[in-house]
Amino acid sequence: MKLLAIDTSSLACTVALGIGDQLIERHEEQPREHTRLLMPMIRDVLEQAGVVLGDLDAIVLGNGPGSFIGMRIAASVCQGLAHGAGLNIIPVSSLAAVAAEVMDSTDATIVAVTQDAHMHEVYLGLYERGGRNLPMPVCDERLHAQGVIEELQRGERVSTVAAGQGWQRYPKLLAANETLLGGHSGILYPRASCLLALAELSTAIPPQDIQPAYLRQKVAEIPGTGES
Repeated sequence: MKLLAIDTSSLACTVALGIGDQLIERHEEQPREHTRLLMPMIRDVLEQAGVVLGDLDAIVLGNGPGSFIGMRIAASVCQGLAHGAGLNIIPVSSLAAVAAEVMDSTDATIVAVTQDAHMHEVYLGLYERGGRNLPMPVCDERLHAQGVIEELQRGERVSTVAAGQGWQRYPKLLAANETLLGGHSGILYPRASCLLALAELSTAIPPQDIQPAYLRQKVAEIPGTGES
């Protein structure tokens, strides 16, 4: 399989090209630079591999949840490239990509991933180690306030690892769940190479059918007030 993976749902702008066992990746963590960085990264990995978009089998999109603007950037670029090359898109959870990297580098059996959703909330994803050591969702990804994560109370503390930037952004969330966690990972943002590993768990769809996982439908609304 020849797959191009893209994610701009977080502070990281990340691109990877997988051709069989060959992996070419570009990854930079710079705020508000995704628009400038993304297309040169894509051109770079394609040129290094000596392929064009039409040679690919599909494009893998880090579909969030995450930054509203970031997700729009990646989705728009993926749709444009896919339409032009006659390719389908494989949407993959950006939170699951973080869990995949943690599971690849540790013996964690459960990973709790959080990313900053602003408004004093995080995007939360909980994953357990599944077949081929890939993360499988324990529950639906959701918005979560700075309180106890109920599912963690039913887990095994020693094997549960916290990952993602949300834990750093909201110390109160970490304090509320500290006794339920067995460790903390330094992995904060998704990498495109981990999207490639997850692509086999998802289904390719036409580019026009992509629906980014915004989770927060009213991005300007103040939680609990209905005001914007």
